[in-house]
Amino acid sequence: MAKEEEKKETERPFNRYIPDETVEHMRAARQEMRESIKNLLPDGFWEHRRAARKEMLLAVRGMIDAALARNEERSSKA
Repeated sequence: MAKEEEKKETERPFNRYIPDETVEHMRAARQEMRESIKNLLPDGFWEHRRAARKEMLLAVRGMIDAALARNEERSSKA
């Protein structure tokens, strides 16, 4: 139980100084800001952003696959 409390303290280090109501308002403000930015940009931007993110993730996957293949080759030679 003590470890769970320690973890919560590290997640929000100023937990005892910032009232819960303030945190809720900040979360709501962050969500509203995200919505306003989302509405400023055209839908095509978000579609392109998703496609670009997917390509980046596939590139990282390719690098990991290549590293794993090299590792397998090295361990099979040893």
